[in-house]
Amino acid sequence: MKIPDKKYFRIGEVSTIVGVDTHVLRYWESEFKNIRPVRGKSKQRLYRRQDIDNLLLIRNLLHYEGYTISGARKLLERRAEENTAYYLYKKNRERERLRYIKNELTAIIGQLKSTV
Repeated sequence: MKIPDKKYFRIGEVSTIVGVDTHVLRYWESEFKNIRPVRGKSKQRLYRRQDIDNLLLIRNLLHYEGYTISGARKLLERRAEENTAYYLYKKNRERERLRYIKNELTAIIGQLKSTV
């Protein structure tokens, strides 16, 4: 099912998109840290697109790939850690690259000053 182009979704809409009952969504909220809908003024749960993507992933892990709640939670936590580690690694490489460029430019400026 295609996810409509909206910022927030009510629990009934999410239930239809994900294909599980609303009580299942509420239970998954209590079991998975990455599912945190915001509450509107009416205190109703409002899910974001990222929440729906995570819920679809959880549904696939539990219903089709045979994971238990605990196993799916561990897998998602491990993925989050890997993504964080990769992000930090990538950021450090960018810093190193910028430091190298800065040093090269400083050397070029030094050479230009010495020739003038």
